[in-house]
Amino acid sequence: MAEGLRERKKRETRQRISDIATGLFVERGFAAVTMADVAEAADVSVNTVYNYFPAKEDLFFDRSAGVVDRLARWVRGRDAGESAARAVLRELREEVEAVSPRVGLMEGYDRFMRVIHEAPPLRSRLWSLQQEIHDNLESALREETGAAAADPLPGLMAGQICWIHQTVFVAIGRQMLAGRKPAEVSREVLVLLDDIEDLLSEKVLNYAVRGDR
Repeated sequence: MAEGLRERKKRETRQRISDIATGLFVERGFAAVTMADVAEAADVSVNTVYNYFPAKEDLFFDRSAGVVDRLARWVRGRDAGESAARAVLRELREEVEAVSPRVGLMEGYDRFMRVIHEAPPLRSRLWSLQQEIHDNLESALREETGAAAADPLPGLMAGQICWIHQTVFVAIGRQMLAGRKPAEVSREVLVLLDDIEDLLSEKVLNYAVRGDR
């Protein structure tokens, strides 16, 4: 269904407010910027900002919706004969090898990470997002394997797979904060992914193979 004019204008307004807010947060720090500051810079009312973003943290993590279901989407879209963990490893390798901004491999990512590092509310929200990622993945694994509600295995496996994802993002964040070039970090993280795979047990690597039920 084609996007209507009203929906497009709302989407563009939301995106403009988010982009302006991100610029302010990077420039001044998260704590120093108020919702009123964002409204003034975006030339909209404070109520308009709150209509799109109920909390200031929502402004900073505006693109989180695509992140919290990422691992679940990767698992649901895995290839025939591929396990859940190997699908995530493959997807991460492809993103890292492509030096993709989606995994933080871009100039300026260090400024984004520094804002999070200096703001406890953002670190708290990041923890909440990680919990959402885990819960979405656990749900996907239960559906994909037909596991009973009381079966602890999907939750345990989700924890292992989330560890892969988080370890990669932490490594990239630290290296980018240190001023490294994205291409250099990409090469090192590809080696890290090999090390991660070597550490995983066969039970994890062979769980939820596509076609197994």
